[in-house]
Amino acid sequence: MNRGFEGCLVLYPQNEWEKIASRLKKLNLFVSKNRAFYRQFHNGATAVSLDGNGRALIPKTLLAYAGLTKEAVLFAYADRIEIWSKDRYEEVMSQDSEDFADLAEEVMGGLEEEDGK
Repeated sequence: MNRGFEGCLVLYPQNEWEKIASRLKKLNLFVSKNRAFYRQFHNGATAVSLDGNGRALIPKTLLAYAGLTKEAVLFAYADRIEIWSKDRYEEVMSQDSEDFADLAEEVMGGLEEEDGK
């Protein structure tokens, strides 16, 4: 489990975490931005395991980072699960639909061209 972007936590399967760690090992640590990113990315990273009831104990520092108090939202995608405070998730997801349309165009607009279709 690790701190994510936009104030959430991210839970990675061990094999996916190892892939990310392998990529990060390739960073040139003589470059100050790389060192800063490496430190920030690993800040709070914690191995978690499930108890006998299938629950994971989230460290207090990560709970505080994500603002988790009572209600949480789990958002699974790709190879990870994001864990959000309900309030923060709703805040992030309440962006204007026009902003989302612009974002979709920017992110997805050129995919067909890139795929050669």
